[in-house]
Amino acid sequence: MTTSSLSPTPSQSPPIGTSWMIEILSLILKDGDPTWIRSVPIWERAPWCETIMGAFSLPDQPRPRLLSSHLPLHIFPKAAFNSKAKVIYLARNPRDVLVSFYHYSRIARQLKDPGTPDQFLQDFLKGQVQFGSWFDHIKGWIRMQGKENFLFLTYEELQQDLHSSVQRICEFLDRPLGEEALGSVVAHSAFGAMKANTMSNYTLLPPSLLDHRLGAFLRKGVSGDWKNHFTVAQSEAFNRVYREQMQEMPAFPWDKDLGDCGLDPELEPESSPGSSEDSKPPH
Repeated sequence: MTTSSLSPTPSQSPPIGTSWMIEILSLILKDGDPTWIRSVPIWERAPWCETIMGAFSLPDQPRPRLLSSHLPLHIFPKAAFNSKAKVIYLARNPRDVLVSFYHYSRIARQLKDPGTPDQFLQDFLKGQVQFGSWFDHIKGWIRMQGKENFLFLTYEELQQDLHSSVQRICEFLDRPLGEEALGSVVAHSAFGAMKANTMSNYTLLPPSLLDHRLGAFLRKGVSGDWKNHFTVAQSEAFNRVYREQMQEMPAFPWDKDLGDCGLDPELEPESSPGSSEDSKPPH
């Protein structure tokens, strides 16, 4: 996810939690006041730079402004890196991404039908999905690690300790909040609060864009749901590709899900880049 001038720019492959990060940032910019998130649709608060409407609406946004993107690094607007914009990249266990993406593809009318769970699994592993390969996406953006205007976070970190994660985001943006404002950000960006907020749950979009009869945009907001859907064979197939693609990468929180077939310990780096109901998808 990318944010910009404060301009936080969230950048990630879908669906990793961009909407969650937008909600958090929207609240931080308003010092915890929920008025903005309850009165302005989420796509207007943080326009998408890869859409025509988003690109043209950005100049009209009051500063500091938010900008969202799912673009991989190599085609992300280079001007952002020569500006004062700050970028927040949110990553998530790719197995959960796959499950969530499958459900999203079923309701998003602009995307092709995801087909069977096995077909979608293969398409995902080959990078034949919207915005391309998850593996290429994270390997591209992780190269920004260490730059002062770049913050790498994981969905799992937000879930484990949202309060501390929000504090870390505030420090990165140089926007310290008092304890009361910080508590308001945490409370109003919780999954239940977002799902109940019509300005944030995408129910305002027409069925021609999102068919909510087939499922909700905000489904469960949990980590590890993939375990309810993957078969043993699918998990093994996923792990084979993951090990091959990620063996040169630092360790991530979800690498434990490789079980006994984890990365080669001689190749696995010592440090981590981050701190510390519906019809079934892949199963």
